[in-house]
Amino acid sequence: MQKMIAGADEAIADIPDHAVIMLGGFGLCGIPENCIAALSRKGVKGLTCISNNAGVDDFGLGLLLKQRQIRKMISSYVGENAEFERQLLSGELEVELTPQGTLATRIQMAAMGIPAFFTPAGYGTEVALGKEVRVFEGKPHLMEYALHADFAIVKAWKGDLAGNLVFRKTTRNFSVPMAKAGTVTIAEVEELVQPGELDPDLIHVAGIYVHRIFQGSRYERRIERRTVRPGTNPVVGDSAKKIS
Repeated sequence: MQKMIAGADEAIADIPDHAVIMLGGFGLCGIPENCIAALSRKGVKGLTCISNNAGVDDFGLGLLLKQRQIRKMISSYVGENAEFERQLLSGELEVELTPQGTLATRIQMAAMGIPAFFTPAGYGTEVALGKEVRVFEGKPHLMEYALHADFAIVKAWKGDLAGNLVFRKTTRNFSVPMAKAGTVTIAEVEELVQPGELDPDLIHVAGIYVHRIFQGSRYERRIERRTVRPGTNPVVGDSAKKIS
């Protein structure tokens, strides 16, 4: 199966209005920047986006919110986006806030083919409204459903033409389970190599889960920084790789 494609615009070309999309990343760390920009250019509307966060006003999912392309957000941390707040308070945006651990587990359950699970997180709060409650060992638990998506979009450090992916440090975050929970998984990578060039023991997502892959470009990595010793300046991107 040919998985390599030319770029982000081709990767998301068949995403229709009202699609359910998972987008990897934690805050602004490890987000699929190229695909989000392509979705912005495409102008697809009515999206349901599953993501740990909602970007910031001028970057990440904030680009799609600004253009009113998102109908519903299923997320955990949304505190850095003023436009998100405005749309939420005005009723323009439907929001399903989910405890971060619950969000991660809902995605993992979809990846594992498990339809639902019980968790004590959120009991006694607004999160519990309308949900089934059962008591286990004297403690109330909420039933949470697995989260599936029409498309899962992730960004990895390296990938090969067979779709195998390697993430770098905390950029793994939500991306690994998301890559396994979408009907179609799209991966953009910083470096695309031939099959066999990646160490099998270091692969985080097997190629069987990935349907499309391309080498991205011009990553901003706004919060991906490393300080090598006290008092030195942070380094970004390729410089950080060289001192790894």
